[in-house]
Amino acid sequence: MKRPAVFLDRDGVLNEDTGYVFDPAKLKWIEGAQAAVKAINEAGYFAFVVTNQSGVARGLYGETDVQALHIWMANELAKMGARIDGFEYCPDHPEAIVERYRRVNGRRKPGPGMIDDLVARHNVDLSGSILIGDKETDVAAARAAGIKGYLFLGGNLLTFVTSVLVENAVLFRNRPSECDQTRNIAP
Repeated sequence: MKRPAVFLDRDGVLNEDTGYVFDPAKLKWIEGAQAAVKAINEAGYFAFVVTNQSGVARGLYGETDVQALHIWMANELAKMGARIDGFEYCPDHPEAIVERYRRVNGRRKPGPGMIDDLVARHNVDLSGSILIGDKETDVAAARAAGIKGYLFLGGNLLTFVTSVLVENAVLFRNRPSECDQTRNIAP
């Protein structure tokens, strides 16, 4: 059975974007981020992360560092009963310092490749899917993949996610009393 997904950018959406985050000790969750992921899970939707990681191309850290951080994030989310169903990242950049990552890649946002790859591996209903990012390139990737994109410009991510899902009649489809209580939440 197909189900929709919420595709989340990582830096600036789930965690504070302090510049090339790869060390779990330096990751600071955005307020409400972990609860937002859990709310997405409880609503019955896939929760995916799609993140450009040009720090790899710049030689600041390696792909194993990105993968280790994602495992750490998944473990932290699991402690509160939340989960990410899949992490995708693109280490490539056309101006990379590290030669093997110097290329144009359709997986790098604004390209839809990471979204497309997740859809190919999971039973995703694109008609109800959305992407939440903090940059125009995130919204452009959503458009290119045929889904709606939302810009998260800070604040509490749970509040933002709830309002977006209410707007799309996703989260509260079968619970109108809860929907009525949260309708006035502004992103």
